Amino acid sequence: MGRAMSGNEESRAAAPAAGPAEPAAHNGGADPVARDADRPAGDSELRSARWYEAGGLRSFSHRARTRQLGFLPEEHMGKPVIAVLNTWSDINPCHQHLRERAEAVKRGVWQAGGFPLEFPVATLSETFQKPTPMLYRNLLAMETEELLRSYPVDGAVLLGGCDKTTPALLMGAASVDLPAVFVPAGPMLRGHWRGETLGSGTDMWKYWDERRAGRIGDRELDELEGGLARSPGTCMTMGTASTMTSAAEVLGVTMPGAAAIPAVDSAHSRMAAAAGLRIVSLVRSGARLSRFLTREAYEDAITTVLALGGSTNAVIHLIAMAGRSGLPLSLDDFDRIARGVPVLADVRPGGRYLMEDFYYAGGLPGLLARLGEKHLHLDRPTVAHDSLREQLAGALVHDDEVIRTPDNPVATGGGLAVLRGNLAPDGALIKHISAEPHLLRHTGPAVVFDDYRSMQRTINDPALGITADSVLVLRGSGPLGGPGMPEYGMLPIPDYLLKQGVTDMVRLSDARMSGTSYGACVLHIAPESHVGGPLALVRTGDAITLDVEARTLRLDVSEEELARRRAAWQPPPARYGRGYGALYQEHITQADTGCDFTFLSRPGDVPEPYAG
Repeated sequence: MGRAMSGNEESRAAAPAAGPAEPAAHNGGADPVARDADRPAGDSELRSARWYEAGGLRSFSHRARTRQLGFLPEEHMGKPVIAVLNTWSDINPCHQHLRERAEAVKRGVWQAGGFPLEFPVATLSETFQKPTPMLYRNLLAMETEELLRSYPVDGAVLLGGCDKTTPALLMGAASVDLPAVFVPAGPMLRGHWRGETLGSGTDMWKYWDERRAGRIGDRELDELEGGLARSPGTCMTMGTASTMTSAAEVLGVTMPGAAAIPAVDSAHSRMAAAAGLRIVSLVRSGARLSRFLTREAYEDAITTVLALGGSTNAVIHLIAMAGRSGLPLSLDDFDRIARGVPVLADVRPGGRYLMEDFYYAGGLPGLLARLGEKHLHLDRPTVAHDSLREQLAGALVHDDEVIRTPDNPVATGGGLAVLRGNLAPDGALIKHISAEPHLLRHTGPAVVFDDYRSMQRTINDPALGITADSVLVLRGSGPLGGPGMPEYGMLPIPDYLLKQGVTDMVRLSDARMSGTSYGACVLHIAPESHVGGPLALVRTGDAITLDVEARTLRLDVSEEELARRRAAWQPPPARYGRGYGALYQEHITQADTGCDFTFLSRPGDVPEPYAG
């Protein structure tokens, strides 16, 4: 059994938090304009009361329109109004089940004496949305913030999980700073094919390369299509989805054990209902999201991502999320923490097992308990408990192969390394535990591709002279150049090298890569080539040196030659003439600062709307 919540834990987590006594009810007869005869006494401390209880024409209108929705006064007046933000859609398989989970959340809210209202918000389907859902992460964050600010809601339950939805929902909620609980979508079930256990994403790349190398055929590929993804839910590897939902759990904004519960497990519905119960208590005690999203919490999220061998995408997202919380977070924080954190989760793509195994082994509570006080700030609060220490009390690990002990880690240093040098003055990343060790210190000649399409067309051309020692370089794929920094970073190895048995090469780009990907891929090179970063100056044949231990990435070209190339470089034309794309290209920041919008990440006051 995983470490989701036992029945006792669910009851304890759902109990109201200690807080100030609720104010006395209004005397309804004192003001006949402000109060209708059928209106029950309300809680004037509730934010929603400004819409319903302020008196005058507007409050009358709000109440009349709520009657139009079919609700009785007794159903909502004086009760915490809870927004249930749902990223479900017909084209997002990761969130296919969130319609039902929203009903479970509502059930919990009603049970606790609240009034739930479901709001459909943008769905960011990692599989289908082009050029990349990363282009639209900030759009969902904006929608979340403005929806919560502009409607009569007192708190929110956020339903998401597919890669960009977790950071987007939390970024928006952090900016408006109401009480909030996050409900992760949960990983799908294990994949299966011909007696093998499959991990979505990771095995997709693996068997696609097997097809390219001629070792499997069309029949096998057809069978794999039906075996890779067998149920609703996010990727069951430690991809970006499970990395970010785990980050949300350790940040303290989910119910205990929520991140690893399989999407179709009945425990997932119970967790959603418990979140509905809990949010009402948080509203009544005045526990805003900022109470939990502290500097210590973000440092613990970094630690956890590293101990999980998690996705490189978490670096961008956590920096952006911390920025919305008004807390500076940088690549240096990741590199500093990475040097002392062991990788304990033996989960693909950096390990052997899948999220279902992780859940049954004890889930995130088991892993956090093993990290313990040496690595975590245990005395900070979570939405479910007075402290993380209390939340982890009694957490157990049931399989030491899946969740390793600190004296038998998957790797002694965190799974990510931050690289710097003349090719990445503002930093770059490599997930070195997913690379072949002999490539972690490597010098080779560059083979440069200016964009992803031209790379796809020419990568298998023997005339390029690509060998196993070559360094494949892709540019034009960063936040602006992509646009949206697509997951192009796991550049394909040429077919003829795959047939020779080459399974990994050094690959460099200003792109991202899927959290389910693997290989010696250097990513997030900043500044990107599109704005004139050094990657724009690389030419085919230049020597490039990667040294992960030294944390360096160097273009072995003289400064004089680079200066000549820089003087000749011309910026590419703007891609968008109008629309959201134009807004994006005018305000997006670089990878090392989180790829947020300048006008969203900067400090500044936003007034509460006048509801009367």
